[in-house]
Amino acid sequence: MKPHRALELDGGEPLSATTVEAVTGLCDRAEDQDAPGVAALHVSGAPTGDWTGGLDVTLVTKWERALRRLERLPTATAAAARGDCGGTALDAFLAADLRVAAPDTRLIVPRDATATWPGMAGYRLVQLAGGARVRKAVLFGRPIDAAEALSLGLVDELADDPEAAVAAAAGPLGALSGKEVAIRRQLLFDAATTSFEDALGAHLAACDRALRQGAGTPEVTAP
Repeated sequence: MKPHRALELDGGEPLSATTVEAVTGLCDRAEDQDAPGVAALHVSGAPTGDWTGGLDVTLVTKWERALRRLERLPTATAAAARGDCGGTALDAFLAADLRVAAPDTRLIVPRDATATWPGMAGYRLVQLAGGARVRKAVLFGRPIDAAEALSLGLVDELADDPEAAVAAAAGPLGALSGKEVAIRRQLLFDAATTSFEDALGAHLAACDRALRQGAGTPEVTAP
């Protein structure tokens, strides 16, 4: 099982409408694909200099919406990282289900003249690793190297050839039902903020769905 054609993202390039369209296009291809598969990204590069000069909040909003769509795709997603990764590269990397990095990778929340960028990468870092453990990265832009990222759970695997590792993972990941992966992912997201009592109904509904599929029984749709 091969991944859908991998999207290359250079975090050293300023965010642009073209970048948003590239991620949206990957989402379109993944959603239109009838057969199982994996949406793959190869990321590297981090912003330098006056990288926020051409940005406005409308473009940033479109970018964050594209990332949220990527994060909720009805298929597994995997990202391979090399070298310094910040800006769009860091954003997309953190939004993937499976994250593989080369040993020279550093995750960097980019800075401008006044402070670190307050985008949703900081939110995802905290959700994945906890606020105390990424405080210096989010507040001060301290790079997180590959070994530390692995220990924090920001990276799932270190590999000399992360792109090959992502391609190898496409087999077992791509064999899963994309819709079912999306349901499990949402249950995972909700677990951090939902009480047991409120979460129980959604988990039981997912269990019922799985049992009915196993038995070949159609789902019951509420009126």
